[in-house]
Amino acid sequence: MEETGQQIWPLLLTGAAVLLAAVVIAVAFRYARRLRRRLLGKRLDEMDGHDFEFFCADLLEQGGFYEVEVTRGSGDYGVDVLAEKDGVTYAIQCKRYDSPVGIKAVQEAFAGREYYDRMVGAVMTNQYFTKPAMEAARKLKILMWDREYLEELMAKEEER
Repeated sequence: MEETGQQIWPLLLTGAAVLLAAVVIAVAFRYARRLRRRLLGKRLDEMDGHDFEFFCADLLEQGGFYEVEVTRGSGDYGVDVLAEKDGVTYAIQCKRYDSPVGIKAVQEAFAGREYYDRMVGAVMTNQYFTKPAMEAARKLKILMWDREYLEELMAKEEER
């Protein structure tokens, strides 16, 4: 019986070491993911508007959108990206701002959705939205894709 007890200890110690290593690795990966997201968030805030439009287009494409096209800079009728997903067409206004996005962006997305004859209009930003912008978006049926949504898309891409 004593021999069996002596044989179990090395197994228990090995199991505990493996479990501890797994926990340490999981914590390290989680920390690294948060750090990468924080650094990417800073990079998002430093992009110029044009780079942000292309970044959003790439992110949408990686998220399953297709026929993703960045419109020309001027005369785009308030839309920066055209895309499609699951048979639904989108007109997307991209705003890389340093403060909350206001009602003007919602109006531009609404106008662009109508001009390009798209099913859905959206505003995509690295920030959040003002209360008047959110109210207008509800009324005009414009999707609001804020920083949190962008971070979710980036996290999904990171997992791939």
